[in-house]
Amino acid sequence: MNDDQLIRYSRQIMVPGLDLAGQEQLLASRALVVGLGGLGSPVALYLAAAGLGHLVLADFDRVELTNLQRQIIHGTDDLGHLKTDSARDRIAALNPEVTVDTLAERLTTDHLVTVVQAVDIVIDGSDNFATRFAVNAACVAAGRPLVSGAVIGMDGQVAVFRPDQGGPCYRCVYADTGEEAQSCSETGVLGPLTGVIGSLQAVEAVKVVTGLGESLAGRLLVVDALTQQWRRLSLRRDPQCPVCGVPAGQ
Repeated sequence: MNDDQLIRYSRQIMVPGLDLAGQEQLLASRALVVGLGGLGSPVALYLAAAGLGHLVLADFDRVELTNLQRQIIHGTDDLGHLKTDSARDRIAALNPEVTVDTLAERLTTDHLVTVVQAVDIVIDGSDNFATRFAVNAACVAAGRPLVSGAVIGMDGQVAVFRPDQGGPCYRCVYADTGEEAQSCSETGVLGPLTGVIGSLQAVEAVKVVTGLGESLAGRLLVVDALTQQWRRLSLRRDPQCPVCGVPAGQ
């Protein structure tokens, strides 16, 4: 770690339990951020600021005016541009030491597994079940930790899934009913709440990468922002889970 890095990350290095070793681990790590919307925006910004050395940003959408109420990595000048491009430029301005790869495409199952295998951790900020299920399956196949977040209206949640350590995967908790999740275009969403949940996802990602503290692995943190009630629920692995369960006959 050079002198500029020691200065840039000095306040973070002072955190008990993180120290120089944790910062060096962050600098050497690779993370995939799926979705650069209300959740992925603070995730990408805070991981870049924290010095997570290599980010892979995946999103095929372009910036729209309705995005700017909550998707803080994009600006008015980015309207019509690919979200991956505007996010890459914003990260370069924030911390040019972070290496950024962009994937402005719909990830097929096979490609997604390849991408996940090349990183150390995945943070999912997508807004539909199809993508969440695909990302989870790829994480299970590759043995990678998954930090999942979701926000709708005034409700938010964060969880860490570590089936590689014997815990549940996303599919253990959420059944594939074939129904799509409600979107913010249908029910609305409070912008600052996406910032809260995305920031918590970034916190959990840093903790998992560095081994700092106790992560949310096997737990679901739920918030009702209207009343500011927070709950932490324990999650169990489903032995019959079609993704991480034991195959029949074994």
